[in-house]
Amino acid sequence: MTSTPRPDDLLAQLGSLTTEAFRPELAEIDRLPTLDIARLMNGEDARVAAAVAARLPEIAAAVDAIAARMERGGRLVYAGAGTAGRLGVLDASECPPTFDTAPGQVVGLVAGGPPAMVTSVEGAEDSRELARADLAGLALTAGDTVVGISASGRTPYALGAVEYARSAGALTVGLACNPGSALAAAAEHGIEVVVGPELLTGSTRLKAGTAQKLVLNMLSTITMIRLGKTYGNLMVDVRASNEKLRARSRRIVSLATGADDAEIERALDVTGGEVKNAILVLLAGVDGPSATRLLEESGGRLRAALAAARS
Repeated sequence: MTSTPRPDDLLAQLGSLTTEAFRPELAEIDRLPTLDIARLMNGEDARVAAAVAARLPEIAAAVDAIAARMERGGRLVYAGAGTAGRLGVLDASECPPTFDTAPGQVVGLVAGGPPAMVTSVEGAEDSRELARADLAGLALTAGDTVVGISASGRTPYALGAVEYARSAGALTVGLACNPGSALAAAAEHGIEVVVGPELLTGSTRLKAGTAQKLVLNMLSTITMIRLGKTYGNLMVDVRASNEKLRARSRRIVSLATGADDAEIERALDVTGGEVKNAILVLLAGVDGPSATRLLEESGGRLRAALAAARS
């Protein structure tokens, strides 16, 4: 069992992190006009995309590895504390309506559980054991992927998650915002997006949080593209759970097929509102049951189903 660092040790650790560095040139930021502070923040944010761009090869390698596991039925699990954990939960929660992922296919774990989404849970981030228990509760397998998220790259909860996942044979990704981080070193795929010191000293909900959000967007979105959840840049697996999404479904079918409104409504009607199936009905001239069969035989990939229908 790994012990919690002593206060002096922790202070030394934090003092060595770029995300915790003090910027004396901003020591009187509170005296500036509001517009000047906004310009400073905007200038800081503009640096984040470049920091992410420097890590694109590592991100792409992680995506390919994640997609290969998910292709075989594996799950994608995010684990982090504080802002990092909340960002993971956010990304996971957006996958079902965007890509019609199955319940539990993409999971977000935040140290301290659901209450930690809206308030601080004392001591949760300092516990490797809590991360292990949370992953054990998911019955983690070697087919799954765990992405540990931590701006500092030293958060015990994220480290514990990656360590437990590796012991279970799962794929591991470590996403941090400091160079030479323990988290990246512990994972098979380390991604260190170094954004530098924050505008407010140590407030990693700022640039570090933005960088983490951008990388998580890539991990989930590109993985879903690789899994055939899109047709070109159209979200053909969107789950139409409200009026806005139902309207979006009709628009997606229209963009993919060029059909008129009446044809689209008929196609959606005979396919139970399934966008992929409706597109296949219209482009391949098949009936609803045939569209379902072709998609099942093609692993849900619309392009492959279209090719099979036309061959």
